[in-house]
Amino acid sequence: MARQARSNTARIWIISAVALIALFYVVHLLTRSKLPIRVAAATMGPLRSTVASNGKVQPQPQSNYEAHAPYPGVVQAVYVHEGEKVPAGKLLLAMDDTEARARAATAFAGLKGAEAAWQAAQHGGTQEERLSLTGELQKAIIDRDQAQQDLDALQKLEATGAASPSEVNAAKYRLAADNSSIQVLQQRQTSRYDAADLAHTKAALDNAQAAYGAAEDALSQAIVHAPFAGTVYSLPVARTEYVQQGDRLLSMADLDKLQVLAYFDEPEIGNLAVGQPATIVWDARPGELWHGHIVRLPSTIITYGTRNVGEVLVSVDDADGALLPDTNVRVTITIANESNVLTVPRDALHIEQGATYVYRVHGNTLHRVPVTVGKLNLVDVQIVSGIQAGDQVATTTTNGQPLIDGVPVQIVQ
Repeated sequence: MARQARSNTARIWIISAVALIALFYVVHLLTRSKLPIRVAAATMGPLRSTVASNGKVQPQPQSNYEAHAPYPGVVQAVYVHEGEKVPAGKLLLAMDDTEARARAATAFAGLKGAEAAWQAAQHGGTQEERLSLTGELQKAIIDRDQAQQDLDALQKLEATGAASPSEVNAAKYRLAADNSSIQVLQQRQTSRYDAADLAHTKAALDNAQAAYGAAEDALSQAIVHAPFAGTVYSLPVARTEYVQQGDRLLSMADLDKLQVLAYFDEPEIGNLAVGQPATIVWDARPGELWHGHIVRLPSTIITYGTRNVGEVLVSVDDADGALLPDTNVRVTITIANESNVLTVPRDALHIEQGATYVYRVHGNTLHRVPVTVGKLNLVDVQIVSGIQAGDQVATTTTNGQPLIDGVPVQIVQ
């Protein structure tokens, strides 16, 4: 009986404790303060996303021309000024070509000598050498025939005892010597030069041709004409100035055909694609805007100052001659341009362990809602699924407290 009384007493205490806890929780819910938040509505509208960086203007390769000094010398005359528009074929600049002409003449003489040596090697010698060799061969044949006659006569005399065997042997030796001389002369006629001699002579001819071609090319570059109509945008030399071989004399281009080499940071390159539109701004001409598109993406990452960047080539579609080569510009690429998508401010988006979510306001309470995101820019983010247009989402609190799922809230304007 006493044991049953104690069990009932314990049950009463447990029920009382649970009731007190429930009462305390209800009172807390009724009396706790609401979290002050700012909200934004999910809306349908356009979403434009861009990335921007710096770049340098360049002429397109097929419309750019640079003249370089073909040899060390003096600039004899300059016929244009920097910034001048010139037609195709106009005389632009001339170098003193006195020494160049002398070098070309020397190279031409060397070429003619090498050509003569090659012809001689192919035909067994020069004409004079061939004529002399023919004469020697004919004389050797006459000597051989005479030696044969002498031998025949001595052999007949030997048969009658009128000539000694030693005289006959001497006649045989003379005949053999004459035949040997004829054989040597005939070989000289047909095979005077072996393969090594021919290869050496041909190599000398090739070198002489290359030297003459280089001399003529240098001489032709001493007088500079405009290869096409364009603008002389750089003229680093003046009349009577001495220049070294390879020094740049002038640069000209068709300024209606330009491109920009833009430097985009490594994390941004993945968002870029060939054909994406671009806008170009030059601080020297405020208020003006040029348009273009990406024609080449980077093939590697390089170090540019303190940045790791990729070089993106942008073609300028509306170059009008006002944008100048080698100027520094600002390039903005449009990587997304959606016309009617659901968006919320980026402040409303939260990411935790790869999961994306927002806090939607339902009644006076926050609810954590998983969402799928699409494109984004610096201000807004596209919501593909999870909430609907008109839903209110929390962006931040006004008292610095974190947003928490399930807490009561008070919207602050």
